[in-house]
Amino acid sequence: MAEKIEFKTEVNKLLNIVINSLYSEKYIFLRELISNASDALDKLKYWTLANPDLKRSPAPYRIVITPDKDNGTLTISDNGIGMNRDDLINHIGTIAKSGTAEFLQNAKENASSIDLIGQFGVGFYSAFMVADKVEIVTRRADSDKAYKWVSDGVGGFEISETEKDCNGTDIKLFLKDDAKDFTDTIYLRNIIHTYSEHIDYPIILNLGEAGEETVNTAAALWTRNKAEITEKQYKDFYQHITKNFDEPWLTLHFKAEGSLEYTGLLFIPSKAPYDLFQPDRMTGIKLYVNKVFISDKVEGLMPMYLRFVKGVIDSADLPLNISREMLQQSALIAKIRQGVVSRLFKELKNKAKDEENYEKFWKAFGIAFKEGIYEDFTNREEVAELSRFYTTQSGDKLTSLDAYIERMGKEQKAIYYITGDDAKTLACNPQLEAFAEKGIEVLLLTDPIDEFWTQTLPVYKGHDLKHISQAELKLDTKRDMPKADEAKLKVLTDKMGEWFKGEAGKVEVTENLTKSPASLTVENGQMSIHLERLMRNHQQKTAFDSERILLINPYHPLVIKLSEMLADGGCEETVKDASMLVLEQAKIAEGEAVSNPSLFNEKLSDFILKACV
Repeated sequence: MAEKIEFKTEVNKLLNIVINSLYSEKYIFLRELISNASDALDKLKYWTLANPDLKRSPAPYRIVITPDKDNGTLTISDNGIGMNRDDLINHIGTIAKSGTAEFLQNAKENASSIDLIGQFGVGFYSAFMVADKVEIVTRRADSDKAYKWVSDGVGGFEISETEKDCNGTDIKLFLKDDAKDFTDTIYLRNIIHTYSEHIDYPIILNLGEAGEETVNTAAALWTRNKAEITEKQYKDFYQHITKNFDEPWLTLHFKAEGSLEYTGLLFIPSKAPYDLFQPDRMTGIKLYVNKVFISDKVEGLMPMYLRFVKGVIDSADLPLNISREMLQQSALIAKIRQGVVSRLFKELKNKAKDEENYEKFWKAFGIAFKEGIYEDFTNREEVAELSRFYTTQSGDKLTSLDAYIERMGKEQKAIYYITGDDAKTLACNPQLEAFAEKGIEVLLLTDPIDEFWTQTLPVYKGHDLKHISQAELKLDTKRDMPKADEAKLKVLTDKMGEWFKGEAGKVEVTENLTKSPASLTVENGQMSIHLERLMRNHQQKTAFDSERILLINPYHPLVIKLSEMLADGGCEETVKDASMLVLEQAKIAEGEAVSNPSLFNEKLSDFILKACV
């Protein structure tokens, strides 16, 4: 006869929360029940080692999922340790009394070698999210007696003796009308592949007359010894978890030991994914707890600037919340994050010794990686050290900041840079002429993030980072070449200031141009021309537009000629047209569009025609 037992008080209070609010997705129940079955098999393995005379089923350890569409049931079976009457009352009848936690306590010094998943003992109750009634038939491995446990998840449960041929547990769910999809074999396969793919034991889908199918075919490669794993196995696993067909550029397999233990198997792909810069893109790390998938959306597990890194982090030490869907203490995740990032940096430094190979990585992911200089205060100098750049002296080769510093002259104290859209265009910027004259190398920064990280890393290894417009650089003023008369030049610059009032707030003479007649810059401390252009392109209006300064080269023959023509009188319109072309050329050199393309073409054609006559 069945014995009726009421749930304990805390169960009645929490069952409604567990069933209706605890998990965000109903299909999580299957992960929980498979995890519990895996625990039961782990416990039996341990018991067998400690008690070699223990009588148990000789069948191989396994978990069987049996859907019954006709009767609307789903059964999860294992041939693990099983339960007796007291276990059913204490571990199933009391919420948050974890059988696994108690088992670990009893195992004491031997517990560290046992892979166990459950920590809270409430995963079983997730079954009531999809079932009107749950029936358990179980027999413990050290007993001949079997028991049946039945409950509708409302008031209590019934326990009675029954028959069962062997040790283990069968959990039958009588599915609700809106949960009949869980008898669909395709749906079940997808859930198992997603959450329980790497369980150590075979998960068998019982297809009835069609036979049986082992669903979890992929092994938890990260749990194996590195010496036993081939490059092909790493590659196959990488392609399995990423759905990519390339080979990984970097494979990093490690185990962290100490106060917090975790295992990692991480990959950097050979090519950047198409969605690398999509705003809603998550990092590519899957979090497991003892080979059970928890989430691939754990915020903070990997910094966003390393979002191209793929792989697995597995730890048994993480305290999960009651539903296993959110982490209880973010401090531990932060600790894992810093440990993983440090290992990645160490490996990248080793890979960077092969400059040609490292360049492949940088061209694929450098634009994202540099975000770390801006975002990661703790590691920003290490990110900068691993970053690569084009410079005025590196040609088509990338260089590091450390290599730049090694090439600096004794008198040079700062690292200079210029920002723009394209390295080749930047290399022709008139403002670089003075640096070339003095043999000073300049970084050519062409990614949007360069405008931001350079503001958050003012100093690198004792050297200031300065935009070339901030350089206190003066060329030798005693040049052995003609120079415009100061008085005549003053008349020209004053007139240009009037003509181009809407284009340039100031027109000034500079000694730092050698080949170009003019260049454009902004006041020191104002937003750069390139950043302002980026914001305009993204339809963002700036609070304060930078004031353009047109710098005039007094040694350039064109400037000398224009100043003389204006002083002689009678040619003001011609000088104005020519000056307009000088201004537009300065804009083009800065990557800016000309104000009036049609007028520019017309005036340029006129001057070319006059020169040819």
